[in-house]
Amino acid sequence: MSQVRIKIGPQTYSIACGPGEEERVAQLGAMIDAQYAKLGTSRAALEAQNLVFAALFMADELVEARAAARDAKVEVAEMRQQLQQARDDAENALKKAQQDSDIDRDKSGSRKAELRAEIETLRKAEEAARKENMKLKADLAELQERSRHQHDLFGGPAEDAALAEALAQKLEMLALRAESAASALEGSAPAA
Repeated sequence: MSQVRIKIGPQTYSIACGPGEEERVAQLGAMIDAQYAKLGTSRAALEAQNLVFAALFMADELVEARAAARDAKVEVAEMRQQLQQARDDAENALKKAQQDSDIDRDKSGSRKAELRAEIETLRKAEEAARKENMKLKADLAELQERSRHQHDLFGGPAEDAALAEALAQKLEMLALRAESAASALEGSAPAA
């Protein structure tokens, strides 16, 4: 067992912890001390009451962090749906391009070459979308992992919001690429 000395307000406490946990215990003590400092000159005569007030401040922040984590989970679920829709749209556009290619097979060789080039472009776009999807899944897993851990509650809501914003931007870019590819296919399809 290791011993760590932490200072909270005017008192210093000796805390026992497992090997390798010393730095984490010291960080947590500093967080409690920061909450204690919020009392300012309004401290009670009994230190136990002051520690209770510091704990109440931390509990309030914890409630807010949990609410932010719930909101982030809802946002992540919505992003998943948008990502799935973008993926479905890209897949449908690719299928349509392949069907158009099959129909146009009997037409002029230059038209077939154009369609093949478009299909190749769509395949490359789909591959890029798959890679982006894998990256987004990794970002999503990281965000979910952070929302499951208590230590996120002591310093993560701003990081989670930034990560969620970055994820939303990437999803928007992916959806725009899928729409652009679909529009390009619709614009190049031969008139019936």
